[in-house]
Amino acid sequence: CGYHFRTTGEPQGIDIQSIAVPMVTSTSSHLGFEGDFTKLIREEFVTHAKIPLVSRDKASAILIGKVKDIRTEVTSYYLTKTEVEDEEVNYEVTRTRRLRVRLNARLVDGKTGKVIWNDNDMRESATFTVSEDPLATSYNKKKALREIARRFGERVYMKTMERF
Repeated sequence: CGYHFRTTGEPQGIDIQSIAVPMVTSTSSHLGFEGDFTKLIREEFVTHAKIPLVSRDKASAILIGKVKDIRTEVTSYYLTKTEVEDEEVNYEVTRTRRLRVRLNARLVDGKTGKVIWNDNDMRESATFTVSEDPLATSYNKKKALREIARRFGERVYMKTMERF
């Protein structure tokens, strides 16, 4: 039989005694999300892994993430009519947008710098509601970005610990 039990929360096929997840960097013009991204990726390891999360200089493996691109696109809208200077004008009002994020991620050996795994084009997306209130729209966009970060966290955890 090819099946066997194994301990969860421990890396498979590699020896990792500790891991560091430094701040995710970005080349995107969107600012201020890097802290949330890093926190959610770290939480995935803290919650599920049996290896300690340590500083970069003490880690046997370092997970490096860099957001390459963040884009938004309209996914739904409605038309509305209004009168401007006695002329009826139609214009589009956005209801929902999709946020698309591309991430480079790699795990490197903390001593040698050798790349253990590398994915140059991880992609995730999430949809958010656009409101007449700009603060509500900003909040919804931030929630979508957190959901994307959570999914990236799951994926890099699986690549590191489960070797998928």
